[in-house]
Amino acid sequence: MTRGGQGLARVAVVVRAGAAPLWWLGIFAAGIGVLVPGLTGRRIGVLTGAALFLVAAAVVAYGRRGRYRALAGTAARAGRHDVLQDRAVSVRNWRRAHRWWLLLAFLAALGTAFAVPAAGGLLLAGCGLGLWLKAAWIGRREQADDVLLWVRVDWLRAGAGRPAGKAVKAYRTTGIAAGDAAPGGSRRRSAALV
Repeated sequence: MTRGGQGLARVAVVVRAGAAPLWWLGIFAAGIGVLVPGLTGRRIGVLTGAALFLVAAAVVAYGRRGRYRALAGTAARAGRHDVLQDRAVSVRNWRRAHRWWLLLAFLAALGTAFAVPAAGGLLLAGCGLGLWLKAAWIGRREQADDVLLWVRVDWLRAGAGRPAGKAVKAYRTTGIAAGDAAPGGSRRRSAALV
């Protein structure tokens, strides 16, 4: 980075990066888990999994919102020489850094199927849904404030990829049209040419 500029990644993109892998790995593990009778039986396993799914989605979606609000409330405008990271790069970096954790979570979800069928997989899927809901909440906040929230890449690395971790001291903001991701971290849809 030249002249004091920093690499910046979108907060909502980083939050959303884990949603799809957790969701699909969880659904896959739950599908395999239903095939195993388990110690508790399929019915109890699926009902337990449904409860865990709802609890995990709520805990992940609402967890640490106060920290996100505090960081967003004290956010400074991004500098002229700051470099905005592409959405695809942010997603790829997060998934590469967490690939072994995702694999271990998937294997653990499969392993629990021998005790409580489908429960581990549905728990994992609930975490994925919670991350998606949290990213959507960040997107609504961005639209309400008419800014996009960014986090320094070096702080993100130091905080193990957590955009609201202890290593993150503050956010930066840009206008709503900056970068290649829409509010909430989804792909920005280009306007149709007339």
